[in-house]
Amino acid sequence: MAQKMPTVKQLKYFVCVAEFGTFRGAAERLGISQPTLTAQIYSLEKALQLTLLERSRSGTELTPAGRELLPNARQVMEEMHGLLDQAALINQGPSGTFRIGVSPTVGPYLLPHILPGLHQTYSSLKLYVRENMPKTLELDLLEGRLDLVLIPLPFGTSRLTSEVLFHEPLHLVVPEGHQLGKLKQIKAEHLREQNILTLESQHSSYHRVEAVCEELGANIARDYEGTSLDALRQMVMMGVGVAFLPSLYIHSEIHQPQGLSVSQIEELQLHRTHVLAWRKNSPNRSFYRQLVELIRSLVKANLSDAQLFFDD
Repeated sequence: MAQKMPTVKQLKYFVCVAEFGTFRGAAERLGISQPTLTAQIYSLEKALQLTLLERSRSGTELTPAGRELLPNARQVMEEMHGLLDQAALINQGPSGTFRIGVSPTVGPYLLPHILPGLHQTYSSLKLYVRENMPKTLELDLLEGRLDLVLIPLPFGTSRLTSEVLFHEPLHLVVPEGHQLGKLKQIKAEHLREQNILTLESQHSSYHRVEAVCEELGANIARDYEGTSLDALRQMVMMGVGVAFLPSLYIHSEIHQPQGLSVSQIEELQLHRTHVLAWRKNSPNRSFYRQLVELIRSLVKANLSDAQLFFDD
């Protein structure tokens, strides 16, 4: 007798219980009764001939078999959503809601320049935007909570595909009246012994700036790591140190006179590279590549004075 196949609904219920950690919470999220959910999970376990979940006083835990099969269940759900999305693309063009993650050091200074153009081109497309740290966004993408991420490198695993959008210089920002601000041209050697302010280590630019400081003999002010680009700017203005800030932020937020001096150190060629990334097996990957081209064109058209540069 052939083994009974699990249904997509059963896998959906399994993933939901795994994410909520309780049958009650999952049932409320799914809009069904707990007995119905329990029966469906029992049928799934019977079909697979495995116990996937164990109830305890503190909630519901995945068994070792459940932990091993959860990524496969999520992938099946992703493929099913992708099939429906692809059918919608064929029938009516890009539409529906796509969940995109962005880094907080990128999104506020980039999205206002590209979202109107995306909406104009794809009027039925809705983007649910979530800001978070790059590593968290990468995990959310891998586990299916996001469809796309727009963040700086370094990034990616063998399960992800990414396309470069553009490169963004990092400029040296010093307080007005600082000795470096008085120089006609700042060279790399001038940074020796300078106190360099950085974002916290979970931000993508931290390790790049740290490597430059080690190479040039500059000091990272570890006791004054910033939680945001705004915090870095304020500390520079108060004379705590100097900082490398990205050109999109400078273009958006720093307008002379502000008690700051902005310089570029040609020898360093310090920049960050922004990519759009998605799961390799995403059925919408052809559409995502269309988005890459559209975003590049919008950035070129709307941010021509932000000193960004492109591979092409």
